[in-house]
Amino acid sequence: LPGAGTCYQQAKRVLHAAVPDRLHARERETGIIRQFLREHVCGRRPGSLYVSGAPGTGKTACLSRVLLDCKDELAGSKTITLNCMSLSSPQGVFPAVAQQLGLPAAAGREGVRRLEKQLTARGPMVLLVLDELDQLESKEQDVLYTLFEWPRLPGSRLVLVGLANALDLTDRSLARLGARPAGSPRLLHFPPYTREQLTAILQERLAQVAGDPVLDAAALQFCACKVSAVSGDARKALDVCRRAVEVVELEVRSQTLLKPLPGGE
Repeated sequence: LPGAGTCYQQAKRVLHAAVPDRLHARERETGIIRQFLREHVCGRRPGSLYVSGAPGTGKTACLSRVLLDCKDELAGSKTITLNCMSLSSPQGVFPAVAQQLGLPAAAGREGVRRLEKQLTARGPMVLLVLDELDQLESKEQDVLYTLFEWPRLPGSRLVLVGLANALDLTDRSLARLGARPAGSPRLLHFPPYTREQLTAILQERLAQVAGDPVLDAAALQFCACKVSAVSGDARKALDVCRRAVEVVELEVRSQTLLKPLPGGE
């Protein structure tokens, strides 16, 4: 079957959860993030944004897309991106940020004090993006509270963007911040994808593969229906379809090995 192998390879490639050029059904959220960064980083106004939503609803993908699109605008500032999953403890976020800012390592209170001094000294704006922010929850919630306090310090040049699965993380951990609404984080929630949105995402990805559809429309609908009922997680939907392509590929391969090709080629 000339080219058959390549069409399955292509299909599996486009179904990977990479950041696409355009995020379907996330135009509103992308616009809000872009506007926030322009207003605060480019406008030199410290502030914080808290992005919530279940896994696979496009939080990280949207932010990555905006950071790529606004690369030139953000060139005058320092961007630090950390995935909190990689930290061994919530307190580990402070030395990790210090290292990115080129500060000598210092543990505990001293390290936090040095960071605060650095972030309130003159200099370019610092955009700190913390993904998987839920990992920084601790008994006293002091780590999260300290981080969200930083943009409110006099002379601060920090813009903080936190991404988390929990919708109520700010209610639970940052209740003290709410007492001063002027400085509490801006909230942005990503709802789960609907069946229609998931179908459109899968169709959009597979449309990049030339030739006949590798998976038919009914199969995509079925996958979107099942995933939207459980989680609305686009990564899950892409994963299911990728596995389906692998199954089809194996079937075609075994048939090709068993039967002579038409026309005796």
